[in-house]
Amino acid sequence: MSDKEELLDEIDVVLLAKRNLDVGYYVYILLTLTFIAMFAFPKVYISQQIYFQSRDIAKQKIAYETLKEENRIISASVESIKFKNQILDTLF
Repeated sequence: MSDKEELLDEIDVVLLAKRNLDVGYYVYILLTLTFIAMFAFPKVYISQQIYFQSRDIAKQKIAYETLKEENRIISASVESIKFKNQILDTLF
């Protein structure tokens, strides 16, 4: 029985040593998380800025296409009015 008790005591020593976490381990974890955050947050910020800029560009492009179409319609209307003024007024 003494061999069994001795073996169990040695196992307890090994397992208890792994369970006890010292301050250095917590500092190591904190530094690791800080290091990861230093690289992750700028990437998130830049990705977010790119997204907002592309969304603004898309809005501007839609407005530009709308204004081009309105310009085409107004130009056609102006041509129609010019036609009426030049052709139809000379008939009377």
